[in-house]
Amino acid sequence: MSKGIGRILSILAISIIFVLCIGSGVLIGFVSTVLKTMPPLGEFEYRPIEATEIYDTNNKLITRLYVENRVWVPLSEIPKELQDAVIAIEDWRFREHHGVDFTGVARAILVDIRKGKIVQGASTLTQQLAKNAFLTHERTWARKLQELLYAIQLERTYTKDQILELYLNEVYFFPGQAVYGVEAAAQGYFGKSVRYLNLPESALLAGIIRNAYIYSPTQHPESAKARRAVVLKRMADLGYISNEQAKSSMEAPLGVIEQSQSKKAAPYFIDYVRDRLISKYGHETVFKGGLKIYTTLDLSLQNLANQVLLSNLPEGGKNAKGLTQPQAAMVVLDAKEGYIRAMIGGRGEDEFNRATMSYRQPGSAFKPFVYTAALQAGYTPTTLLDDSPIEYIIPGRSEPWAPVNNDNKFRGPVTVRKALEDSINVPSVKLLEQVGVSNAIKTAKSMGITSLVESGSSNDMNLSLVLGGLTRGVTPLEMASAYAVFANRGIKAEPIAILRVEDKNGNILERNTPKRTIVLDEQTAYVITDMLMGVIKRGTGKSANIGRPAAGKTGTTSEYTNAWFVGFTPDLVTCIWIGNDEQQEPMVYGGTRIGSSKAAAIWGAYMKEALRNTPISEFSVPTGIVFSKICLESGGLASELCPAPETEAFIEGTEPKNLCHLHTKAIEVNVCAESGQIATRYCPPDQIERRRYLASNGLRILPDGTIVPEESIPKESCKMHTWWTTGVLTH
Repeated sequence: MSKGIGRILSILAISIIFVLCIGSGVLIGFVSTVLKTMPPLGEFEYRPIEATEIYDTNNKLITRLYVENRVWVPLSEIPKELQDAVIAIEDWRFREHHGVDFTGVARAILVDIRKGKIVQGASTLTQQLAKNAFLTHERTWARKLQELLYAIQLERTYTKDQILELYLNEVYFFPGQAVYGVEAAAQGYFGKSVRYLNLPESALLAGIIRNAYIYSPTQHPESAKARRAVVLKRMADLGYISNEQAKSSMEAPLGVIEQSQSKKAAPYFIDYVRDRLISKYGHETVFKGGLKIYTTLDLSLQNLANQVLLSNLPEGGKNAKGLTQPQAAMVVLDAKEGYIRAMIGGRGEDEFNRATMSYRQPGSAFKPFVYTAALQAGYTPTTLLDDSPIEYIIPGRSEPWAPVNNDNKFRGPVTVRKALEDSINVPSVKLLEQVGVSNAIKTAKSMGITSLVESGSSNDMNLSLVLGGLTRGVTPLEMASAYAVFANRGIKAEPIAILRVEDKNGNILERNTPKRTIVLDEQTAYVITDMLMGVIKRGTGKSANIGRPAAGKTGTTSEYTNAWFVGFTPDLVTCIWIGNDEQQEPMVYGGTRIGSSKAAAIWGAYMKEALRNTPISEFSVPTGIVFSKICLESGGLASELCPAPETEAFIEGTEPKNLCHLHTKAIEVNVCAESGQIATRYCPPDQIERRRYLASNGLRILPDGTIVPEESIPKESCKMHTWWTTGVLTH
């Protein structure tokens, strides 16, 4: 060999070595850069994102909260046919390789080099899992190298079955929606759990994996059907199924359900629960942690509420924000436990929850709290109040305030019961004046009204309190909770929405039990309940009559800007509010004013249906309650002359002692004080008394007008002083 050729070969060899060194350095640097962007392989652990599930009180799924809608299921609950279908079409050598199919990789690299870019994959299921779980979907050499490294580590960390389980719970299925994993896909496409899928359905899901949009059975059914046929043929070729099974499955209908865009059953309740969860556990845990939330909601009562309330609201057009008016809110509570059974915060056109966030004037629905304070102060249902004109001097106002009744009439003396049943304003204001504003506020606060303003230039420390003219207002949830005290015999139960919170492993993170406090004696609670029953029987709430024991109160604010009805049976409390979002805007549509009678009618329609299969129950009478027959006009004990007397409930010791003064007549009788019988001419004059009696009632009127009990009016003449006892004979 000549020296020239040798020199050329030497230079060539040195050049090749130099290039290889540079290439190796570049490769090492490239790999080093890739590794720096990955977590240490020794710390490798896959934690899938899971949806949080919210259940009602009967363990029915209400909804899911998620970034990725994924419901984790173990491999044991995934049909073998679905497992085989996925392996057949995506990675038929899955059980043989160690994460990377090098034959397939080599083939793909040659294609990619020829094209000058990555156009073909050769990804195994393990590589796809690595890509879906940890990486982006960009097509770069760096990402591909990371995918290989992750796949190898996955194979070293998990068994084949574990990898398959991870993959089937991770893979994406729904175009345009965040649906991941075979369970969420099965429920979304077929309306059932993955465990119930048959062979055609399993093959359909397996075919979607390559491209969720192109092979979507809802958007491209023909493409989906063709892709399913490819999967079934591949399964038959590999011996997973017979040719006959493949053929019959190819002919089967797709079987997908219609994709519903219907509104959620309880969107306002879900938001109410969600906000509480986020404040305690954080957004990341709530939307990615796979929590299970067991709530107090009863879906059957919620669905009924949606149907009855929303179908009975008047249509008044849309406001400037595009929201239909009037809006409405509804809260249904279990009276004894405080469980929220249903909640509606509006028509569903926005996320503002009027049941918990909208503070509105309650009108006369606030009166029961004042009347409760009156009972605590010794008043009774038969105490007389004065319904006559009156004016009050209000500091800072040039004109006196003269409360008026809704009908602009005055009735004179009325009983406490009648004033409440007929929602008469003037005697109610006078009652508050006598009881004291501070005492009424104290009672309302103890029962759960938390929004009262007691200080500042504008506050609730005034007589308009009894008419519901509050500074801030109240929420429907507050009102329902406070009225539940009456139904629950004086015991306040804090409203509860969440019963239990579990993490994705079933560990209990939170458990809530009823928090009950005695705030009224049960005798007061019963008497006010009895009067509120009268509101429905013969007062302003007659349209809420449901044919069983029920109590409640109407509330309409001036100018018809708010309409309320809060009512209850022994077990269930329901509050309904109706109003325009702009509080100063009255509800007058087509010349018709919307008031509390509309709210009461909706309440009646709802409660009648909600309690249809519930046995009728009475409000239980506690010890310490006595019943007396009284005159409704005078409030006194009924005489035989009183028209339509009624039996009234009293706290023992407060029942009336005097007879009705309106429907009685008195007779005067000379009585012998010595015998107690009608005096004769023979009785000593100094023993004869002129006595007045209330006819037929055995009650004696003393000279000063006091009425005292007496066994009976004397009916026989004195036997102690006669002619044979005195020796005096007369003709």
